[in-house]
Amino acid sequence: MVRLSMCASGKYSSRGPALIPRMKTKHRIYYITLFSVVLLGLIATGMFQFWPHSIESTADWSLDRRSVHDAPLIQLPVSNPIPERGDLSCRMHTCFDVYRCGYNPKNRIKVYIYPLQRFVDEGGVPISSTGLSREYNGLLSAISDSEFYTDDVTRACLFVPSIDVLNQNSLRIRETAQALAMLPRWDKGMNHLLFNMLPGGPPDYNTALDVPRDRALLAGGGFSTWTYRQGYDVSIPVYSPLSADVELPERQPGPRHYFILSSQTAIHREYRAELERLKEENGEALLLLDKCSNLSQGVASARKRCYKGQVFDYPQILQESSFCVVLRGARLGQATLSDVLQAGCVPVILADSYILPFSEVLDWKRASVVIPEEKLPEMYTILKSIPHRQVEEMQRQARWFWDAYFSSMKAIGMTTLQIINDRIYPYAARTYEQWNNPPVVKWLSVNSPLFLPLIPPRSPGFTAVVLTYDRIESLFRVITEISKVPSLAKLLVVWNNQNKSPPEDSLWPKIAAPLKVVRTKENKLSNRFFPYDEIETEAVLAIDDDIIMLTSDELQFGYEVWREFPDRLVGYPGRLHLWDHEMGKWKYESEWTNEVSMVLTGAAFYHKYFNYLYTYKMPGDIKNWVDAHMNCEDIAINFLVANITGKAPIKVTPRKKFKCPECTAIDGLSLDQTHMVERSECINKFASVFGTMPLKVVEHRADPVLYKDDFPEKLKSFPNIGSL
Repeated sequence: MVRLSMCASGKYSSRGPALIPRMKTKHRIYYITLFSVVLLGLIATGMFQFWPHSIESTADWSLDRRSVHDAPLIQLPVSNPIPERGDLSCRMHTCFDVYRCGYNPKNRIKVYIYPLQRFVDEGGVPISSTGLSREYNGLLSAISDSEFYTDDVTRACLFVPSIDVLNQNSLRIRETAQALAMLPRWDKGMNHLLFNMLPGGPPDYNTALDVPRDRALLAGGGFSTWTYRQGYDVSIPVYSPLSADVELPERQPGPRHYFILSSQTAIHREYRAELERLKEENGEALLLLDKCSNLSQGVASARKRCYKGQVFDYPQILQESSFCVVLRGARLGQATLSDVLQAGCVPVILADSYILPFSEVLDWKRASVVIPEEKLPEMYTILKSIPHRQVEEMQRQARWFWDAYFSSMKAIGMTTLQIINDRIYPYAARTYEQWNNPPVVKWLSVNSPLFLPLIPPRSPGFTAVVLTYDRIESLFRVITEISKVPSLAKLLVVWNNQNKSPPEDSLWPKIAAPLKVVRTKENKLSNRFFPYDEIETEAVLAIDDDIIMLTSDELQFGYEVWREFPDRLVGYPGRLHLWDHEMGKWKYESEWTNEVSMVLTGAAFYHKYFNYLYTYKMPGDIKNWVDAHMNCEDIAINFLVANITGKAPIKVTPRKKFKCPECTAIDGLSLDQTHMVERSECINKFASVFGTMPLKVVEHRADPVLYKDDFPEKLKSFPNIGSL
């Protein structure tokens, strides 16, 4: 070993010790060349992978570039295979390949539309008598213009044939099935989507498309519970051509000239006989229309309806009724439903086993009344039992459903794709509220004003903001009580009296949390919602200087509830807004009821973001109105939060009112006899400014889990909860 070491030392002594022998020149050239080839191969692979390209498509799908007549002609041999009828057991996890969709940052599926082709049989007869309809053309164009579309077939998750099967009446069933099977990526219909609105044909009128389609998804207009594959197919509306031809201005919800209206012309004679009997019993409250037989030449019969020789414009007449009957015809799905929704008339649907359009995501109880067919004789009584306010909400919701999901082939197509998209990317799916709540005014173009990933952490606590004028003794008691709350981070006193200085520092209660006094320049109620720099926590407790009755347990519990719902107002006494039908306006209700739409901000938790909205983004002159009337700042922020979030406040604990033993009619604003009248005026004023009534009504409150349980008090987290 010594000799070998010495030899090595002598051999490389001129260059120092070497661990790797020097590479021969020819070997070095070889390895450099090999490395260069591998590197170029990787670069080429990356460019091919990420450079926009297409194997089976060379241009975007567009009828503008290729007319129907210019589309290539494809002849279908008689021996061509026919797909299977359709697997009723198909679900997304058995008949859909989600791995084709993959992951993408936008959580959006990619949809490929097959190039337009004209299919004919061996005799040259087309598979469809109508070719490409205007409606299907509009649907495909909408998809091609959307963010779902891709012209790269290799990246597609969903495939839409350019074969129009919207109306089964125009199809040759066998040949259409053969054409589908010839599509290059058909693969037994896997990940293919067909749109059909008029399924079946005489005499039985099947409720699903009769064309054999293997495992393809079906967006169908007229599914029954027997043919609908839940979670796989999509129930879509039957598009009404009148949507494109007639523009009905939105009508304000409320009572209409007629209570019930029936406008369908092809009603089964038994149903019509029952409707006529209801007409006899209820007189002018029910209008029973039928097709017109005495129209002048050239007048479109589809746009007219008649009753005993009197002619009505259709669908305009639908806006004159509170409820509109939608009965099943030969098919379950009826275009009348779309016309009724457009008119803002509440549809009364009598079609047993009918799967309502987009019912996977839409809550039809909010926009319609579904009655079993056997209950048709009781229809008038059933509808009369619905409260006026609920009818108005349903009218509003019906019109919004039409605007958002029924108004065009584009709306129908985009809704269908979004539903499928939500199934594939459930973690990024739309919420119930997003599907069913009409959009409200959203500042800063955000859905939620908080941007909180889960819930705010407990550690920062909350900042208590106390608005005061000159009730020193009461103020000090409030400060002392609040200081007992474990989660209090800071206490901010807003001194609203410009004619009197706050007490000296030595006189203030000694508390563990930091205490800061802010003096205002003017005596305004809106000062309580100003975004002070001293507020460093996300949670804010707005509290009056006379609220001495709340216990530390109540306040701590309110904060814990707010942490679970940081976009809500969380308060104690609840209040309600009601519609006065006799006066035709809103009124403020403070009596004990089963419902709540507001919480008093005499003590309420909220996110500090709403201070900015209240101060800088409050609509109209609401803030000035509040300051001028020295009232209703709590109603104003209830309006604001409900409008921006679309959610109701949360009432916590049983307390119904604030009792102030030291307050008198002189210094207690809420005891003024004109107070209630002015509060009602505020609600009507604010609703007028907002252009809507954003307040939401709920019938629940939050209490501690063991609040009423017969359980040792010392084992309860919040044992000291006030009763009133």
